[in-house]
Amino acid sequence: MYRIFFNDKPIILTTKVEKETDFKNFLLKDISINSILETLSKKKIRAVHLIHHNEKKILKVFLKKIPNVIAGGGKVYNYEGKILFIYRNDKWDLPKGKAENNEGIEETAIREVEEETGVEHLEIIKPLPTTYHIFKRNGKYKIKITYWFEMKTSFSGKLYPQEAEGITKVVWLNEKEAKEALKNSYANIKLLV
Repeated sequence: MYRIFFNDKPIILTTKVEKETDFKNFLLKDISINSILETLSKKKIRAVHLIHHNEKKILKVFLKKIPNVIAGGGKVYNYEGKILFIYRNDKWDLPKGKAENNEGIEETAIREVEEETGVEHLEIIKPLPTTYHIFKRNGKYKIKITYWFEMKTSFSGKLYPQEAEGITKVVWLNEKEAKEALKNSYANIKLLV
């Protein structure tokens, strides 16, 4: 099962048909992206379930329906065990960004964290779950596939928000502060933290 978010509502890719309550079932092969997003825009609908018979191919079939943007990002811990957060578009988020030509995804993740926050000396500890969310750019819908990594750093210098990317704050948050920040964050970030 996969969860793809659109305005914090999930599109659930599944092989199981469930009785509809506050969600709608559709056959993945028969539905267009616009129909899915139109359905999710209705207030009474909490989610959309897209059903496909083959669990191994379900994500691939979905991703062919919409242009893909590959990104890398980090859930970064400092020596005090605090997590690095950015504030952009009136929401708390983790640093991430689009892969550049011929760049490995781990390189992307480290570069984006450095560019968006000013934090250096990053070391990848382990991969985290991949997230998927649909966004609109220049009038077209796309899906951002973000490969996340848990990272650590010994960096203790000044934090610099990348204002050109709309980032207004960069902060280290302890566990209690992070829980509070997540109340004003995105569904896929809540899953990671």
